[in-house]
Amino acid sequence: MTFQAETTSDAEGSTTADSAGSVGRSAGRGLRWALLGAVLLKMGSFALSLAMVRLLAPHDFGLYAVALAANAFLIHVNDMGIIAGVVQWRGEPARMLPTARTMAIVFSLSWYALFWFGAPVVAGIAGSPEAIPLMRLLALIIVVDGVTAVSVGLIQRRFQQDKLTKAIAVGFSFSACITLTLAANGAGAYSFVLGSLAQSLVVAALVLRIARVPFRLGLDRQVARRLIVFGAPLALGLGIESVLLYSDSMIVGNVLGTYTLGFYLLAFNIASWVPGLVSTAVRYVSIPAFSRLAEHEMDTVAGGAQRTIPLLIGFVMPIAAGMVALAPSMIHVLYGERWLPSAEALRFLAFVMVARMLTALVFDIQTGLGNTPATTVLNLVWLVVLVPALWVGANLWGMRGAAMSNAVVALLVAIPLAFAMLHRAGVDMRPVLRRSVRPVLSGIAAGLTMALVASRLDLPAADLLVAGSLGVLVYLGLAVPAGARAVARDWVAVRLANRRQVKA
Repeated sequence: MTFQAETTSDAEGSTTADSAGSVGRSAGRGLRWALLGAVLLKMGSFALSLAMVRLLAPHDFGLYAVALAANAFLIHVNDMGIIAGVVQWRGEPARMLPTARTMAIVFSLSWYALFWFGAPVVAGIAGSPEAIPLMRLLALIIVVDGVTAVSVGLIQRRFQQDKLTKAIAVGFSFSACITLTLAANGAGAYSFVLGSLAQSLVVAALVLRIARVPFRLGLDRQVARRLIVFGAPLALGLGIESVLLYSDSMIVGNVLGTYTLGFYLLAFNIASWVPGLVSTAVRYVSIPAFSRLAEHEMDTVAGGAQRTIPLLIGFVMPIAAGMVALAPSMIHVLYGERWLPSAEALRFLAFVMVARMLTALVFDIQTGLGNTPATTVLNLVWLVVLVPALWVGANLWGMRGAAMSNAVVALLVAIPLAFAMLHRAGVDMRPVLRRSVRPVLSGIAAGLTMALVASRLDLPAADLLVAGSLGVLVYLGLAVPAGARAVARDWVAVRLANRRQVKA
């Protein structure tokens, strides 16, 4: 009997390991495609922004920032967590799909109707009544998203990020052409809005085709209850997260006006490059990956989190250091002297970038564990502390003060609270903290090096090239352990030797 019990245990352990390995391989493939898509999309967005800052005025960017801030909340809550519910659904999803699609469409239409009447109030809070028609037009995207929510959830659940990436790339191509054409012909902020709406329609058509799911409606009360119990806290958390993300834009617009808000938006966009590139790609696979792993055992999830968080910190620290040290040179070279005031905000928003990436990963881990209320509490506490801090900072020190307040709250409130809540959920954070000390200290040293070199050169292009390169070398020399550097040197030496043999 003892032998049989041990055999059964071994078999179960083998099955668990095989399942975890299968999820890991699928997630890895999905992550590669999601990262590729994010890289291409960010490169395209970057090129588009370079053109748009030369076609539009800061006031136009400010109006678009107000519309974008309002729409961000709607995008996160419009389906009430149905997409994540489809991804996380335990077992065969076929029975759930008609109910999920019906709920997503009804929720999206309801939110749009509420927003249509609430747009003047939101525009008044931001001090930009001119933005009302822009807000209403851009919000049509949530109706399109409601129609495609179930299809997107299934694509993510199947780890078909390759197909989703291609669909988004096609949609962005349409958006870029329309946006540039309208901007060149004097459409102002409407060029952004109409381009975004065109992208949404194109991607929706492709997503429906990729998912290949019958477009059936229905309502199963038991299924609806399960989806609401899981999705409502998630939607609330994401809604609060979006308010967090754009509350600074609303307050800067109200206190300082849309002209200053245009500069702040540019700094915000630059600070969002890396979160938009990495966090968005990771989110495509992290929720389904942690959801599948959570079906097996908590130790697997904890181990994955303990490895992933320090890696993320190690990746983002040199980037943040570069933004802090070289912000004026970066903006001068890329966007021109006209936009230099944005550097005041960028130096502080770089710290917010780090916090956003870490809390987003914690958010995904908690969601994969089914612990969506925890993320709601995190974002709510963060928001309650942030709003008054932003208001005081903007009124006392202008745009720089708003960005500084944002950074202080992110570092002293958001990150510690996120780590504490993940620790309470069963992930021992002590190994994470130990492994994070080295990259954090290395990032500080790299930032000081870049700032010192840049102060001696005082030439924007040289600052980026020389100071940036030295900073990267300092970071790699301090952050990468000696053993890993030795392995890398040996690998390079072997590769070079093989090449010489082939040529000979």
